Amino acid sequence: MHPQTVVNYLASPPLVVAYALAGSMDIDLPTEPVGKDKSGGAVFLKDIWPTTEEVNALIDRYVTAETFQSVYANVKKGNARWDSLTTSTDKVRFLWDESSTYIHNPPFFQTMSRELPSLGKIDQARVLLFLGDSVTTDHISPAGNIAVKSATAEYLTARGVKKEDFNTYGARRGNDEVMARGTFANTRLGNKIVGPGVTGPVTRHLPNETPISIFDASTKYQAEGRQLIILAGKEYGSGSSRDWAAKGPFMLGVKAVIAESYERIHRSNLVGMGIAPLTFLPGETAMSLGLTGAELFTLDFGDITPQKIVSVSTDSGKNFQARLRFDTEAEITYYKNGGILHYVLRNKVLA
Repeated sequence: MHPQTVVNYLASPPLVVAYALAGSMDIDLPTEPVGKDKSGGAVFLKDIWPTTEEVNALIDRYVTAETFQSVYANVKKGNARWDSLTTSTDKVRFLWDESSTYIHNPPFFQTMSRELPSLGKIDQARVLLFLGDSVTTDHISPAGNIAVKSATAEYLTARGVKKEDFNTYGARRGNDEVMARGTFANTRLGNKIVGPGVTGPVTRHLPNETPISIFDASTKYQAEGRQLIILAGKEYGSGSSRDWAAKGPFMLGVKAVIAESYERIHRSNLVGMGIAPLTFLPGETAMSLGLTGAELFTLDFGDITPQKIVSVSTDSGKNFQARLRFDTEAEITYYKNGGILHYVLRNKVLA
């Protein structure tokens, strides 16, 4: 997707073909014709859409047991180049190449211990981003082109990667250094901390006024030992599910998100990375509460229970309550472990 594209849609391959034949997205396919036949008659979607019988006939013909058996019989066989690769015979599972800009050993477990971390409370946290409604996973973790003027481009250039070899975030998702810099790198992102009319991956390192990259601001905050949160509107994390839409904020030091509502899977993914999702109470929003994003936020969860109502206080005196969106006891367990990755490692490897 081109970074200047304002909006895009996901559709099944047949629907993509139908819209392409129509030549426009501004069409009601169930009622308007896709085009005309040789005689000038209207052709509707129902006329070109395969019937259930046609689909089942193709499935019966091509989706056979023999097909799966032939494929899986050779599943462990590679091509000549793959088979010629040499491997280490010691106990190291993977020999990380620190010079690689595609694959990098992520720092998820660098500070992990056998004991559960002491969660305490989120104290005097800064707002990294103050976002509106319908912030998608593509806003949070773009998969498209890497902009020449970006924190990621600086990282790659410093390592000798030429502009024409930048590739995409999707191709480089195996490198946490790239993906952390690419988090919230969408050119259409609107951040109210920066102000109206400004879009892109910028924020402020409060209380400074000058906008800087989100990654640079996060780096400064983490160097100060400052915890971070995000304020958002409705349907935060909507769109296609992406693991880096939760991993990226985790690496930027985000400890909690307070939104009006969440896309279901993204809320679960945030919990899985040890980020606490909260929602404003019904009838309340960040704007209605008079929040500006310049406040310092303190959230004390106490004894965590599913859907607990917690108090949120700010240094400006604007205090409110929010619902802690841990929906099950299992999610609380993951959070107390620092995320599902830490839970699995602590219980399966370190036990």
